[in-house]
Amino acid sequence: MTSRVLVVDDDAGVRFTIRSVLEDEGLDVEEAADGQAALERVDDDDAPPLDLVITDLRMPRLDGMGLLARLQGRPHAPRVVLITAHGDERTAVAAMKTGAFDYFRKPFDIDDLLAVVRRAVETVRLQGENERLQGELNLSRSMVFRSPALSRLAVLVQRVAPRDVTVLITGESGTGKERVAEAIVRASARAARPFVRFNCASLGPELAEAELFGHAKGAFTGAHRQRPGLFREADGGTLLLDEIGELAPIVQARLLRVLQSGEVRPVGEDRPVKVDVRVVAATHRDLQGMVADGSFREDLYYRLAVVHLHLPPLRERPDDLPPLVEHFLRVHASTFGTGPIAQPPELVSRLTALPWPGNVRQLSNTIEMLVALSVDGALDLSLLPDPERPATEDDPPTSWSLKQRMDAYERGLLVEALERTRGVKAEAARQLGISRVTLYDKLARHGLSSDDDR
Repeated sequence: MTSRVLVVDDDAGVRFTIRSVLEDEGLDVEEAADGQAALERVDDDDAPPLDLVITDLRMPRLDGMGLLARLQGRPHAPRVVLITAHGDERTAVAAMKTGAFDYFRKPFDIDDLLAVVRRAVETVRLQGENERLQGELNLSRSMVFRSPALSRLAVLVQRVAPRDVTVLITGESGTGKERVAEAIVRASARAARPFVRFNCASLGPELAEAELFGHAKGAFTGAHRQRPGLFREADGGTLLLDEIGELAPIVQARLLRVLQSGEVRPVGEDRPVKVDVRVVAATHRDLQGMVADGSFREDLYYRLAVVHLHLPPLRERPDDLPPLVEHFLRVHASTFGTGPIAQPPELVSRLTALPWPGNVRQLSNTIEMLVALSVDGALDLSLLPDPERPATEDDPPTSWSLKQRMDAYERGLLVEALERTRGVKAEAARQLGISRVTLYDKLARHGLSSDDDR
């Protein structure tokens, strides 16, 4: 990727000269006439990010030192190189001690200019590569991926994790929003502190309010003892508010006050309690649409979405499907004790053709079903839905209950035992460690009984 440089100088001739030299070097170059214009360009969220700012020291409105000071501490701030006039060297050295990358003198030698710029560009490249690798390593501890989309997300996770801001994670159900939250916590300064999770769709307004903010004994019917609440449990750490879009309006108002004040007031108590909690919120809902129709508070939305991370659905990142399939085959084979599973060559192409409305969670359930119903390590791909026809209620389920999964596992063991013993039920019962009567009952329940009573 080509590096992007902003040249800042009130002398149009200087800007033209530097731009010409750097464009011949293959860099993308923009110009600004003073520090204030440069700051406006850096703050333009719709423009490509800058890698390097080359700025004169003495300019109207906002000078080079002022620009440097304003850029310090910003997330992913560009490197700054100063242009100095005779007598400004002492100022330039002081600037380097406070964050400037380097400086060169005016009038400048082109070779000196290029040497400084090349060092700066290479430093930015190495820093970006290191950030990408660290981000991918961190996110890969929670998620399996290979796509460029999740590699970019990994960089953003790594960048925002150490900065103590509220994060909103959006994406369809089953994409892995909670896994992203785990990666944020793991790379944050709060990693060793409590990580508390709350599903906002799990309780009604009154109970959700008491669960989040705590309550005094006798505050409401059933409150037989005092409870501190999840915000106080997460004090010093992180609170994940999953399915934040389901939070009732009355609880939204209280949550906003907590985010604004850093204090919670338990139900039934008069005094607020100070808390230090980083909030990460997640939802599959369109919160901006909910703000528009009045079902979600606009002020709360902006409090939550200081940083907004979006997880694309599985159908938009097909590169992730092969490593996910391999991962889930290994996991479910271990769970069911089937031994190694042979992956048919056409498996990935068959799965890629499906729409995956349930995303990674649905894919996991589908692989689990195939493994549970496998015979001698071979998958039956006829169990997969046909992408050319709409799904029907007769299609094999891809999101089973615990009982359905246990039944499928048991049926698979019975089929394997009968295959090994060539239908000799007495031997199958012995190998399974059950009586023949129990075996007959299970065979009948799974539709595997026959007239052969060996």
